[in-house]
Amino acid sequence: MTTSTKSLTRPRGRRVFGGVCAGLADRLGWKPRNVRLLFVLSCLLPGPQVLLYIVLWIIMPDRGH
Repeated sequence: MTTSTKSLTRPRGRRVFGGVCAGLADRLGWKPRNVRLLFVLSCLLPGPQVLLYIVLWIIMPDRGH
């Protein structure tokens, strides 16, 4: 039995800024628009959301296609 695991990568085609939200959406099976909206709404709360985005942008590899 084989299991398909999705890797956490940033797509090249559907980027708005860095591709982090689109990559997370692919991994979670969500629409990128919903992840972006959730991120923007989370920025209204105190916390390190922007710092987390930058860290993910650095550590998530490009998908390459």
